[in-house]
Amino acid sequence: MIVVYTPEDGEPEHYDATTLRVSEAAIVQRTVDMKWQQIALGLEQDDLDAMRGIVWVIKKRSQPTLRFGDFDPIITELTTLMDNKEVAAWLDRAWDSTEGDPGVTPEKFAEIVLKELPGISADPEYARALIAEKTAAPKEDVPEPSPPAVTAEPESPSPTSSTPVTSTSDSSPTSSTSHPETLTT
Repeated sequence: MIVVYTPEDGEPEHYDATTLRVSEAAIVQRTVDMKWQQIALGLEQDDLDAMRGIVWVIKKRSQPTLRFGDFDPIITELTTLMDNKEVAAWLDRAWDSTEGDPGVTPEKFAEIVLKELPGISADPEYARALIAEKTAAPKEDVPEPSPPAVTAEPESPSPTSSTPVTSTSDSSPTSSTSHPETLTT
């Protein structure tokens, strides 16, 4: 999950929770009094303590003296977004859950997920492209093109022909075209 912190009058800052080291995760657990699985679930549900703890501990990397009490964002300044890996996994689960339901066509599925998924994705264009790929009509089996029709051409002698070939070159006589020379003494 990506925690997005957008300070008032500031640019959005993205904090990837999957980059935490175990020691940092342990600090977040003790600080917000939640087990890691609760924190991970909390991120999916925009839990304020979970999001605040993640952003704070990552900010401490560059600001080691930052105290948890000193990082107290406004509730609307924090939210979470799914990274590309999470988007793909979520889409696969959703797609698989519709298998066998004749009421959910690929078009209907795309319409439903396009309403929400790009908006909760860190990379909305990736989400849209993945939805389009997932719901694209399967490619029909296109028969291979048949070879071009063979047209009858006049037969020409070839090296494997049983018909003798007369040379047209005067400069390179062959045994079949050379004439015996007369010896004169």
